[in-house]
Amino acid sequence: MNALHMTVPMEVGICCRDLDALLAFYTDVVGLKLVNRVSVPADKARATGLTAHGYDVARLQTPYGERIKLLQPNVAPEPAVRGAAILDRQGATYLTFIVRDLAGVVRNLQARGVVFDSAPAPMEVRPGTWLAFFRDPEGNVLELVEYDDPADYRPDLAGAAN
Repeated sequence: MNALHMTVPMEVGICCRDLDALLAFYTDVVGLKLVNRVSVPADKARATGLTAHGYDVARLQTPYGERIKLLQPNVAPEPAVRGAAILDRQGATYLTFIVRDLAGVVRNLQARGVVFDSAPAPMEVRPGTWLAFFRDPEGNVLELVEYDDPADYRPDLAGAAN
């Protein structure tokens, strides 16, 4: 079996009920950059298997180059079933952003009204690894992580990020 030969960083899609609200959260609060916003007609959406209806998509980019696609179908999607704890349900669980100055990022987000699931936030989960979990307006879980030594965690990327 051949390995994936990716040509750009990974992208993640999130189905949402209110694209405008999530777009504002991810750009104004989290600080991602809007790349573009397009509408896809029903015939194309059906052909891809995404939905029987059309949908709108907003592509957002992190400073490191990954993208998040927020997708709102023209017919409201079924609400996600969420457990009380993050790992109470199977499937895609959360998105992780590896950052510098996690304590500063947490303070900045709290000043914008973000409430953290983890307490305290940030918290050290093992020596040299700090994290904080929070949710977007639709309940999708986001994780922030800081490593005292990112090169130890990802030696394959050592020196790639400044």
